[in-house]
Amino acid sequence: MGFSLDNIIRENVKGLKPYSSARDEYVSDGSGMVFLDANENPFENGVNRYPDPQQRSLKAVLADQKGIGPKNMLLGNGSDEVLDLLYRGFCEPRVDNIITMPPTYGMYKVLADINAIENREVLLTEGFEPDVAGILKTVDQRTKLIFVCSPNNPTGNSFQAEGIVALLKGFDGLVVVDEAYIDFANGASWVSRLSEFPNLVVTQTLSKAYGMAGIRLGICMASEEIIEVLNKIKPPYNVNELTQSRALRRVSNASRIESEVREILEQKDLLLKVLPKIECIEKIYPSDANFILVRVDDANKRYNELLKMGVVVRNRSSQPLCGNTLRLTIGTKYENIKLVTALKSLS
Repeated sequence: MGFSLDNIIRENVKGLKPYSSARDEYVSDGSGMVFLDANENPFENGVNRYPDPQQRSLKAVLADQKGIGPKNMLLGNGSDEVLDLLYRGFCEPRVDNIITMPPTYGMYKVLADINAIENREVLLTEGFEPDVAGILKTVDQRTKLIFVCSPNNPTGNSFQAEGIVALLKGFDGLVVVDEAYIDFANGASWVSRLSEFPNLVVTQTLSKAYGMAGIRLGICMASEEIIEVLNKIKPPYNVNELTQSRALRRVSNASRIESEVREILEQKDLLLKVLPKIECIEKIYPSDANFILVRVDDANKRYNELLKMGVVVRNRSSQPLCGNTLRLTIGTKYENIKLVTALKSLS
């Protein structure tokens, strides 16, 4: 049949008239104007005015860096809000379904449960790649979204492009490629292929490479038509003024971000040279992210031992295909030395 956006939008969203805020109706830099339209407190303190509902200044910088137009971008209160908007825009509760590929980011399932959407799970292969044939076999006429986390969390690997292309071509719904860790990978972002695939959605975040997990800023990039749907249903002021201003300062300093990413990758390379010598580590999985997944002899025991030594890692043993694994985030030089020292002391 082929992809048609109109076929997957929820019926109530098609006819929705979004709330028009005061800052939507009048756009200005504010110079020389007297604002008596939004019932705000008139006494200036830096945050007495409502924020830009479209985050225009921030989007202009980000869109330029990503090589797309501002109309191809939506910003949210963390990636979780961006993902939630996709459910609310395209999935009918108690009717539609989505497909995820465990082991993967847990919020896909949580958001499916919150929105009363069936989550159909198709496990990754033993090599941590999408089972494309299995996924397409699981798709039916009520499947609206397929979530692809690449580089994947918690495994750390990037998926082969051929498999993702096969999903984009073989599925009439949206393929959402979650690139939270793309800045640490060698491969190109799928953002460069948005014009090639009308059903491609790419999400990124300022929480990882940009070092701004505390301000909660997520990015969604897709066709203008998909972004228009999401703009219909997002809260009018979903990204506050403090987040916008802090994010703008940070993303405008691209050289600092690149320097930090380089240092993280250098530290990862050093860790990868040391970890094979640790007695309790049985396998080290390839990683394109800012973390390394390792299989150990007894994950619960080693997790608790590290905790007692003041080192907090993530036990991923409960995830499919991840028995006895620990996920190690790359820290500073000092933190990594403390991790290695603790690991070497385990017997």
